[in-house]
Amino acid sequence: MTTRLPIALGLATTLALSACGSSGSGGAPVGPTNPTCTTGTAFESTFDAVQQVVFDGQGCTTTACHAGATPAAGLDLTVGNSWASLHDVDSRIDPEAKRILPGSPTRSILYQKLAAATLGEKTKGSPMPIGREPLSENDLNLVRWWIYGGAPEEGVVIDATAYVPGCLPDPKPLQIKPLDPPPPGTGVQIVMPTFTVPASSESERCFASYFDVCDQVPPELLSKVRGYDMFAFDSRELRMDNGSHHLILNYSVVSPDRLDDPSYGGFTCHGGEREGETCDPRDLSACPGGGCASAFQESFTCSGFGPSVPGQAGFTQFPIGGAQRAQDFQQYPDGVYNQIPCRGILLWNPHNFNPTDVDQKTNARLNYYFADPAKLQYPNQGRLTGPIFRPNAAPFTKETYCAKFTLPRGGRLYQLSSHTHKRGEIFWVNMPDGTKIYENVFYNDPQEERYDPPLPFDSEVVEERTLEFCATYNNGVNADGSPNPETVTRSSRVPPTAQETIGACSPVACVNEGAVGRACNGSSDDATCDTAPGKGDGDCDACRITGGESTENEMFLLIPGYYEVPVE
Repeated sequence: MTTRLPIALGLATTLALSACGSSGSGGAPVGPTNPTCTTGTAFESTFDAVQQVVFDGQGCTTTACHAGATPAAGLDLTVGNSWASLHDVDSRIDPEAKRILPGSPTRSILYQKLAAATLGEKTKGSPMPIGREPLSENDLNLVRWWIYGGAPEEGVVIDATAYVPGCLPDPKPLQIKPLDPPPPGTGVQIVMPTFTVPASSESERCFASYFDVCDQVPPELLSKVRGYDMFAFDSRELRMDNGSHHLILNYSVVSPDRLDDPSYGGFTCHGGEREGETCDPRDLSACPGGGCASAFQESFTCSGFGPSVPGQAGFTQFPIGGAQRAQDFQQYPDGVYNQIPCRGILLWNPHNFNPTDVDQKTNARLNYYFADPAKLQYPNQGRLTGPIFRPNAAPFTKETYCAKFTLPRGGRLYQLSSHTHKRGEIFWVNMPDGTKIYENVFYNDPQEERYDPPLPFDSEVVEERTLEFCATYNNGVNADGSPNPETVTRSSRVPPTAQETIGACSPVACVNEGAVGRACNGSSDDATCDTAPGKGDGDCDACRITGGESTENEMFLLIPGYYEVPVE
């Protein structure tokens, strides 16, 4: 079952959306205007905002820059030409990069050059704009989130909305350009069967499919590990349509011979010309243009999904891919590699939200790029760590939690990332000497800090190999310290599936005007929140932060990437 939500969810920026008409670059209204759009410009799309605010507003479209018969670097940023000159187009200054790589700001030359001027980050070539003030961080974030959302020419990228100086049309589902598969001999692609996220909903589900890419793997990269046919890779990439909070791809230890087990609920085609028809998952050609998948089940981490395995004591799967964002790229350090099976049963565990008023069909593709067989030196050791469901700040308060992570002797830390939900205001990591080495303020696109060269941890003293990681959670507090009943955890906004399992919360404070923050006792105690006896305007709805799977609940996780080297 998919939870239908009474409000926009997950992204704080959805609260700022206003339905309105917009004006194109010529100033003529496009479609009916909404009288509520009274502040700023009415833009027809997120890209229209990028064009007017950044390209036109920063002087990038003058003949001395990126316009005219011979625009600088051959890049034409004028209206009507800019998108085609940028989107998935090879860069002239870096032949291995794109001007804009859909979904990846940090791998897009346009963003790199703008961020170099605004934030002082490194880039190839000159920071932009030349001879003018750098973009404000607000305008840089507009570009960043537009690219992260796929850099579409039309439509509204919800994450970018908070940075638009005006209003936009109602958002509709967006689909990102599909990820191209690796060239033959360089890697393999695994395609997720499509599924639909209903309008105004959030869900975490599990479903199974079968894959076999063994014949695409060079023989020198194949090996038997614990009875599985495995292959080695040194980088991987994920590209998924907007609205993904996470995607975890698990490998099931259940034998493919058991795919007829009734616990899977039967298999049907998702997408393609045989949409909805029954299929045999072991027949990889059964669903032309689509994929063969089991019945979907609401599930947290696919726990208990599928048939049991005698002697496995509940261990029936292990993760082989995925990410905590809709777009992700991971490159291991030189000599570091990972291995996954090349055939078997996959368990897909996507957590998605759709705050639009239209059902969204969701796609995902994962690429695994083969490792150099001469450089298989160090197995990757990254893992999740932390008291995952620890946050429990009271309504209208902030609270900070800390935990520790100890690397093994000989550990080489090459990457850090973090995981919280939308009340995670800031997350940071300190070295044993107190030096801060990581900080993140975006829960839905967390910072991935890479260390080149990797940080060594060789001491025999445990404390000298121990990191401290902390996060501050904001449960409904405005910047000026006043209470905010819209951002506090509210029982009525926690999806029913979470209320029934992990993430249930019982209200302890009022949220209605005139009584915000007053103590109450449960959703049936609205009368305590009345602004006058018997008035009937009370609303007992604010909860402590509760750990759970939905974006209305919270998590607290450190995600380190490291490997081990021998220490004398």
